Amino acid sequence: MQEEEEGLMKSISPAIFIISGDLALAQRCFEELAAFGGHYRTMIVSTAEQARKRIGHSSPAALFLDESAIHIEHAGETLESAVALLTEMAPVVVAANPERQAGLAFLITSGAVDFVARTNEFLPLVAGMLDRRMRMAERATGMVQFSNDDLSGDFGEILRHEVNNPLTGILGNTELLLARRDRLPPAAVERLETIAGLAVRLRETVRRLSNAWDEHQEPARARPA
Repeated sequence: MQEEEEGLMKSISPAIFIISGDLALAQRCFEELAAFGGHYRTMIVSTAEQARKRIGHSSPAALFLDESAIHIEHAGETLESAVALLTEMAPVVVAANPERQAGLAFLITSGAVDFVARTNEFLPLVAGMLDRRMRMAERATGMVQFSNDDLSGDFGEILRHEVNNPLTGILGNTELLLARRDRLPPAAVERLETIAGLAVRLRETVRRLSNAWDEHQEPARARPA
């Protein structure tokens, strides 16, 4: 019975995609993640394109994109464009050379992307960030049971996580299209600008709501137990 329950938990547990052109590195990342003890299904693919094709069948809760996956991508794809597309599906932890962080600043600031400098022993940090993202996803989907106190404390973070990630994907891809506005008809450019404007408004509304919730919870947190 216990083995059946463990098998069921593994089958319904959220998935992590490890996207790396370096198979040995991907395996080490898998081992680092296993050390955290979460019941996570882990899938390893070598390119972001392969991940996008398979994501529809797996509904991952977090993605790890190693910069080595971009070197063998099809012509025209960059780290920035690959990450922007992936954020439509799940939060992304990116490991890349430190100078690549500036190009991802918008996505990092939005909360949809975590960045790890690809230097020295960076995989334990990657695994820790993935584990944190997975636990947030479990809470948001109700797989982990909360007490009322836990739910009160985490609601603002869950709201930001579950709404901001899709919004960031919408904004990132809209900006990629608008960067080629000279190739688009004026009507399409106008619609894209409308989409971007509405997404920004919605993101600001989420920010105000989550901040108001956090402020509402401050007296309860400060109250002696």
